[in-house]
Amino acid sequence: MKIGVTQIILSDMSLDDTLDLCQEAGYEAVELVFRGGKDLDAGMSKSEIQSVGEKCAAAGIEIGSVIANYADRGNLLSPDAAERERGVKSLVRNLEIAGILGVGGILLHPGQLTVEGTYQAVWDNLVGILKDVAPVAASNQASIGVENVWNKFLLSPKEMREFVDTVGSEWVGTYLDTANMMAYGYPEHWIRELGSRITRVHFKDFKRREHQFVNLLDGDTDWPAVVRELRAVGYDGPVIHEVGGDRATQIDIAKRMRKIVAM
Repeated sequence: MKIGVTQIILSDMSLDDTLDLCQEAGYEAVELVFRGGKDLDAGMSKSEIQSVGEKCAAAGIEIGSVIANYADRGNLLSPDAAERERGVKSLVRNLEIAGILGVGGILLHPGQLTVEGTYQAVWDNLVGILKDVAPVAASNQASIGVENVWNKFLLSPKEMREFVDTVGSEWVGTYLDTANMMAYGYPEHWIRELGSRITRVHFKDFKRREHQFVNLLDGDTDWPAVVRELRAVGYDGPVIHEVGGDRATQIDIAKRMRKIVAM
């Protein structure tokens, strides 16, 4: 498994600075974030996006996954159809960018569950959206990874498995975050339950007693078990950390990740 870092936690760091950090720290992969106000923007032209891919290749850094959102990213879990449609627009653009870059997977944060409506309606809406968008994912050869996030939706591994299977496309799976379930569950259960449905992996750590995210190896995660279970289900994609910190911290996290994947 290649180790990597996501631009989610690198603040406003430019692509050049991100690649420089990866080379210094020894990260082999990066998750790129395309959004307004950055040098990487969801509205970039095809040639501009291709130049991003060329720059990463020249630096020897694999693009592990892609996140792309327009300024109004919408909310795929909203009861409002217009809000969901804005979410679809961002999702489709994410897939298009991944296709141009030749990246095999994207991260999808589906949005935040609201109190309006019913859970079943939200489920049905998102299933319908992903069924409709799956052919776009196929045409771009990029899997959609629905992340388990703190959004009050898809809160158990059984539920996530049933959701993915209901969509019923090889191009829709789960982007597993190893810490986002630790307040109420275990990443080992999620890995065993989801198996080949796992498209990408975020590494984070969590201390249950303090109820807070912490640096890798400083929390309650049973890392040997997590790595063993990932290998058992055949996951060989990148593992990308999502832990904040300054440059020195990011370099240290790369060392911690190498220890983890060697377990």
